[in-house]
Amino acid sequence: MGSVKFVDVVEQDAIFEGSGWDALVVVTPDLSSVKLDEVSLLANHGQKVDKRVGQSVTLLFAPGLAGGRLIIAPVKKADDDYQDVRVFADAAREGIKLAKEAGAKRPLLLVNASTEQRYQHAAQVAALACGQELWQALELREAGGGDEPLEAIGLLADTKEGATCANTLTAIESGRTLARDLCGTEPERMSAPAFADYCVAALANSGLTMSVVEDRDILERDYPLLSAVGRSSFAVLRHQPRVVKLEYVGEGEIEHTYLFAGKGVVYDTGGADLKIAGGMAGMSRDKGGAAAVAGLMKTISMLKPKGIRVVAELGLVRNSIGSEAFVTDEIITSHAGKRVRIGNTDAEGRLVLADLLSHLRLKAVAAVNPQMFSVATLTGHVVRCFGGYTAAVENSVAKQANLAYNMQEQASLWGEPIEVTQLRRDDFSKIVDPSAAADMLSSNNAPSSVTARGHQYPAAFLIEASGLSGHGLNDHKPIAYTHLDIAGSATEGHPQYGTPTATPLVGLFSYMTTR
Repeated sequence: MGSVKFVDVVEQDAIFEGSGWDALVVVTPDLSSVKLDEVSLLANHGQKVDKRVGQSVTLLFAPGLAGGRLIIAPVKKADDDYQDVRVFADAAREGIKLAKEAGAKRPLLLVNASTEQRYQHAAQVAALACGQELWQALELREAGGGDEPLEAIGLLADTKEGATCANTLTAIESGRTLARDLCGTEPERMSAPAFADYCVAALANSGLTMSVVEDRDILERDYPLLSAVGRSSFAVLRHQPRVVKLEYVGEGEIEHTYLFAGKGVVYDTGGADLKIAGGMAGMSRDKGGAAAVAGLMKTISMLKPKGIRVVAELGLVRNSIGSEAFVTDEIITSHAGKRVRIGNTDAEGRLVLADLLSHLRLKAVAAVNPQMFSVATLTGHVVRCFGGYTAAVENSVAKQANLAYNMQEQASLWGEPIEVTQLRRDDFSKIVDPSAAADMLSSNNAPSSVTARGHQYPAAFLIEASGLSGHGLNDHKPIAYTHLDIAGSATEGHPQYGTPTATPLVGLFSYMTTR
């Protein structure tokens, strides 16, 4: 899949010519603190003839060093009160880009991080940032137009204790590559059946339990809301919906169970409430939630953490238009038995998630310490509120346990900041069906971006429509649930065709495996 391979390097001689490495990329907020004398001498000399050295990314001719290339990638304003570890990621991306352009195939990466707690994972975050910078679109690679990938990136450490755990980073990057491929690929190449096939192939021999639901009768029986979204797509064989089920069971006694629903709307036309005025552009990226969950399962399958069980369901569907399309005002009964009036067919993601969550809820009831999540590019409102950040909205059980704040703390250290917002009674009022004919209304009929609490109230709908409302604080089986809206963080750069980020894969993995 073109994923970057990382290698731990602790031998200082690796920086010299003939070591097998062909460039040295130094990421540092302060050149004077670099411990390698050869680097310090060359950098000091370079500063005398080029004032950009230490101020912007620069390539120095370095006879005797790996490949004769020394790249200085300065970290800007690392001591600023409001900076976070992404400042190291920014510098690393510039450095690895220059190394690649200079012709390096096996660069060494040295990250000279400060001892501040917020930068404790700076070396790992910088390494993963290199993977983000080097990723190329699947369509480009398959067409033979992509650049030749780097053979490996060496992670240079001062001591064995400072090694950055290359195996872990390689597994994380493998998962992120899968997630980017799934999220960022155009809607025919990565239609619902193609997405499912790509997942199954990428996870073959992984040890995961996998199955794909594709029979229309079963989909309509077990995933009625999802099937309504895809009703018009059933007529086109290559567009038909799929549900991919994945499960990982770690060795040893299971202490925690994590259950994920991933929104995989492979193309969102808006349905009968058609997106207009260019609003459809980029809607092949509406599968970022399912993509991130698939990538997370890839990473987990490679690293095999003990004591946890992870269950995932990915809802893959095309919100097609046509004579069979579902329409606003319909009342459809969810898998959980809740009668849902459709308020807007362009609010389709929550319908897909509700059925997935209902199935996961049944598994959570019998699970050890269950925590449920939905991951979705769900609303424009979250982008209006938080720009490029993920939003976490949790139910009462998760809130009482401070789960979102714990997740936020871990994710921030790994360069995937999360904004935590609170679910309130107003959000449940928004989903009341004014006619009283249905149990609830799926949405209002205005864009979420101009709707008050437009990214919070969908979580109220998900709780009600999935049956999770029966597992609150005072119920016999409370279940913690957190909704992650990644509409702003799933891609970066161009608003429609930017690079997928695989967010929140890294933060979730850290949260699940850090005790």
